Amino acid sequence: MPKVHKELKICEAKSDKSSIDEPLEVELKDLPPHLEYVFLEGDDKLPVIIAKDLSVEEKTALITVLKSHKRAIAWKLSDIKGINPEFYTHKILMEDDFKPAVQHQRRVNPKIHDVI
Repeated sequence: MPKVHKELKICEAKSDKSSIDEPLEVELKDLPPHLEYVFLEGDDKLPVIIAKDLSVEEKTALITVLKSHKRAIAWKLSDIKGINPEFYTHKILMEDDFKPAVQHQRRVNPKIHDVI
């Protein structure tokens, strides 16, 4: 069996602003009843999810640790240092003269549809 070796390049840090310097406003989803959102900056910046059943002292200690290490948390892929964007970027290679076409929705076999 042939072995494939792919070298990963170490990228230089970009000059883009990180999520910590310019936090994005995100749309928060409903959480299960045992979880809650906590914000590390302001009332709507840098959200993290923690357990709801923690005591007040545990929540305070956890939030303090998270705030002191917020640069270690990546809110978006560009916040992760040293990863080449080519590694996580998907490109669809199409010919220049090709026009994309909308295809009709496929039908599922009725016998299989009952299982789904």
